[in-house]
Amino acid sequence: MKYGLFIAGLIAASTISTSHASNAEQVKSNFVISSYAKTKYPLVFAHGMGGWIRVGTDELGVDYWYQILPDLARNGANAWATRVSPFNSSEVRGEQLLQQVDEILAITGANKVNLLGHSHGGHSIAYVSNIAPAKVASATAISSPLKGSPVADLILSAQGTPLEQPLVSLINFGSQAIVWAQQQDPNSLPHDALAAGISLSQAGSKTFAQKYTLGMPESACGEGAAIDNGIYFYSFSGNSTLTNILDPDSVLAATGLLMQAPNDNDGLVSRCSAKYGKTIRDNYNWNHLDVINQFFALRSVFSPDPVDIYRQHANRLKLQGL
Repeated sequence: MKYGLFIAGLIAASTISTSHASNAEQVKSNFVISSYAKTKYPLVFAHGMGGWIRVGTDELGVDYWYQILPDLARNGANAWATRVSPFNSSEVRGEQLLQQVDEILAITGANKVNLLGHSHGGHSIAYVSNIAPAKVASATAISSPLKGSPVADLILSAQGTPLEQPLVSLINFGSQAIVWAQQQDPNSLPHDALAAGISLSQAGSKTFAQKYTLGMPESACGEGAAIDNGIYFYSFSGNSTLTNILDPDSVLAATGLLMQAPNDNDGLVSRCSAKYGKTIRDNYNWNHLDVINQFFALRSVFSPDPVDIYRQHANRLKLQGL
């Protein structure tokens, strides 16, 4: 069944085309089956740490948002994927996203966008929402460690030890490789592994949340404001780690044990850390990569299809006039 979906996805990919705006790419469909996901404002997606738009060629590459944006396009959405530094601070990545938002607004003629950010991408959309609120209609954080991740703290424990420099160099090299694999100049984006780790630590994320307050919860596990400064805020996340033993992301079952809430996280982010604005749902049977339909849609047979959830969320935004 899962591989049938993969094959169907490859066939469907032949109906998809893209247009570019610097580091942003619009996903278009050669046919549209409905207007169900046709929002008033463009849907702009921000990837997480170590993320990409498409790795590989158009024919053989793998999208970060696997099968999600093509489905939205087929249902009428004006959907864009953005590309920022795979590893860098929240502010650097946020500023890169803001530049692409400006380009998307100029190309589409829209005066606002709907932002959606996965993992560290949640910090990016929070940055843009606070820096340029007039340009944002809604912001949706998807499994984002807005209160930080203990896994980042564990990695940062190497700071000041002989392991620090080799680890930083290795991650920065990996960051450049991710950009190169997208057929881009590896040096076109700045890479800073240490800044990325600090940003996603619990202390770093706390400082960030205190500076960029829109949509941020005030309590340890509460919700943020559903509407703040004219922006609608949402979040959704999973709370499972091992969802399919055939899936390469099963390693998240091990990292999930490092969490302060070992039975209430997605392998990298706790349910409470993912809270932002109004919670759509915080207990999907997904791990941290299932939520973006990776790898190749492998997940629990008892979990909802992420592609359906994104389509439904687009319709939610549409019905609210966003």
